[in-house]
Amino acid sequence: MLKDITLGQFFPGDTIAHRLDPRTKLLLVTLYIVALFQAKGWLGYGIITLVTLSCMRISHISLKNIFKGLKPMIFIISLTALLNIFYTQGTPIIPGWIITWEGIARAIQMVLRIVLLITGTFLLTYTTSPIALTDGLEILLGPLKKLKLPIHEMTIMMSMALRFIPTLIEETDKIMSAQKARGADFETGNLIDRAKALLPVLVPLFVSAFRRADELAIAMESRCYHGGEGRTRMKQLVMAGRDYIALLLGILLLAAMIYLKKPGI
Repeated sequence: MLKDITLGQFFPGDTIAHRLDPRTKLLLVTLYIVALFQAKGWLGYGIITLVTLSCMRISHISLKNIFKGLKPMIFIISLTALLNIFYTQGTPIIPGWIITWEGIARAIQMVLRIVLLITGTFLLTYTTSPIALTDGLEILLGPLKKLKLPIHEMTIMMSMALRFIPTLIEETDKIMSAQKARGADFETGNLIDRAKALLPVLVPLFVSAFRRADELAIAMESRCYHGGEGRTRMKQLVMAGRDYIALLLGILLLAAMIYLKKPGI
């Protein structure tokens, strides 16, 4: 299960999605999320689903990778579906039943919303390196520096967090394998028993995480790192024509969702 967590991973490629400016992709994901929450009815969700599949096709990200990343979220998705099925009032599918047609429709739409939301954010990290993502976010948030906000430090922390997610997952897997070799059981018992069984994993994991953080801090100080003041970039970010076209398509998607949300459509 731990190996199925793909958040923070980057899949190098030479597609249009990979060549887009990271600022463009950050803005597109923002427009995508707003449009997704504005979607109403089957037509709206159908359009966003087609857009998402098209983006996956363009970026050469397979459904297998998306499903692999969705596996850890199956419990939340299933719980959301069940709550909407049993707690939405309407016309019962069978007289006397608590399950309604409206509940089933709402459950499907909520599941679609969660899946599409996760897929859209995955496409961002899959096609953008952490360094490019950090640079793009720092430039977009640049105006906030006038308010004395530590934008550079915030983006660096985000970049480090994304970078170390796969590392910590690998470290957790190694610790669990070592504990299993010593007779630990993580798969039997109820939820409370499984939670207690994870204590021998959490303690060495936190120790390892703090040790890595200390080593990283020493390495940055040894290289005379002093924040974003006077910092230059090896690759300058430049918006191209494809970036403006992509942003225009994102705005059109949001406008279409707002239009379809009008009563009577």
